[in-house]
Amino acid sequence: MKNNSVIISIISALAVIIFAWIFSNAYQYKYKNSNTINVTGNAKTDFESDIVKWSASYSRKSMNLSEASEQLKNDRDLVRDFLVRKGIKESEILFNAVNINREFSYFTDQNGNSHNTFNGYSLSQNVSIESKELDKVDNASREISTLISQGIELSSNTPNYYYSGLEDLKLKLISQASQNAKSRADNIAKEAGSSLGELVKADLGIFQITGQNDNEEYSYGGAYNTTSRSKTANITVKVSYRSN
Repeated sequence: MKNNSVIISIISALAVIIFAWIFSNAYQYKYKNSNTINVTGNAKTDFESDIVKWSASYSRKSMNLSEASEQLKNDRDLVRDFLVRKGIKESEILFNAVNINREFSYFTDQNGNSHNTFNGYSLSQNVSIESKELDKVDNASREISTLISQGIELSSNTPNYYYSGLEDLKLKLISQASQNAKSRADNIAKEAGSSLGELVKADLGIFQITGQNDNEEYSYGGAYNTTSRSKTANITVKVSYRSN
């Protein structure tokens, strides 16, 4: 009986020691994890687009399909000649397939019966350019409307601008934003009389591309401006460092 009491006492003592050890470590872990510095680093840069994409469309209407097709072919030749004269390489000019639509007008007679009348064929074609000759394409997109005076029903779209080195630019900005975040965290630690410890967590923000000096708002999913030749790229990095 006496031996059992001794054993129970020993087990109880061990239980208290183990509980105290677990509690102590849990407290230290909680304290250690709460003793962090959270900052947001930022990096941005201005850059110029080096690729332009532009498109226009033209159309013809006729009761005769062959006649409309021949007129559209003549329009295509005029458009190609105009672009080549503006310095655009023929290899950069792409003509898409011709779209053919049969047009009808619909009406209901006095007896409530529906009727339709064939109004002819409508043919349209799209021309597009992708080039690194931005000035030449810009000039052509502005002046191609002069072909309207030659009888072409033409509509010109706004050029879109892109940058071929975008992926390298992203990596560069991520590095700069990370360095910026670390510098901010290090400064906070020094001002608080401690030192910066290991990195606990890092979250990459949304990559934003806006027009330069356009006062354009950022988007939750990331802005990607294509209408401005001159652009600004911006990215943020949220990090947490241990404070020693």
